[in-house]
Amino acid sequence: MRLASIASGSSGNCIYIGSDNHHLLIDDGIPGKRVTEALHALDVKPEELEGVLVTHEHRDHVGGLGVLSRKYHLPIYGTEATLAEIQHDEKLGKIPEELFHPIEKETDFQLGDLTVHPFAISHDAVDPVAYRVVCGEKRTAVVTDLGEYDERIIGELQELDTVLIEANHDVRMLQVGPYPYPLKQRILSDRGHMCNEAAGQLLTHILHDRMRAVFLGHLSKENNYPELALETVKMEISLGDCPYRASDFPIQVAPRTQMSSCVAW
Repeated sequence: MRLASIASGSSGNCIYIGSDNHHLLIDDGIPGKRVTEALHALDVKPEELEGVLVTHEHRDHVGGLGVLSRKYHLPIYGTEATLAEIQHDEKLGKIPEELFHPIEKETDFQLGDLTVHPFAISHDAVDPVAYRVVCGEKRTAVVTDLGEYDERIIGELQELDTVLIEANHDVRMLQVGPYPYPLKQRILSDRGHMCNEAAGQLLTHILHDRMRAVFLGHLSKENNYPELALETVKMEISLGDCPYRASDFPIQVAPRTQMSSCVAW
């Protein structure tokens, strides 16, 4: 199984997950050329994709979806409400109706040898989800755009081998930064985005002996720095109520505008 971030940030998101024989994307908020180049670097042809799993309808997650899906006739998976929003988004262009495949939260579905489990998250979109993907005994998850987490979210993220988790902003940088007050309040709300400290605190609940890799994703360009996110998350883990230190795990920041390293296991 493999996990790689093609792009992760408030300006565009696209994550690759695959097994030896089946491949998928989570979101496509970047131009098709970048996606295609990244897939080729992973030795995957775009037409070999099982489809694109959409977390929600915001532009940084679906901006490139129209072009890519039409060119390669790729299936698009999302909740019924999310797909309706995409279909009504004129900026994406007309996407053939047969490419849309509604899914239900908390209900597994199969794409080749990949079992996909969508679960509800708290964000200011019509019906947002995150995804856990399983292949045999191997498990990964991508969870961003998370205003808050609770015991249910913690339960969904147990026994993972790898995870990409949001570390969107530093609270102090956001509070004193240039964003207008309503936008600051939206980001800080329980339907906004997860800060660095919260990302580290969530990780203390899901780390275990067999965790192979942690990616920090969806960093804000204006309200965070990769080095700050990494050090804050590491501090929360090492000082938190868990039996581990941050140095026990490989933790890296998923770049905003280029592909991350690819973790295979």
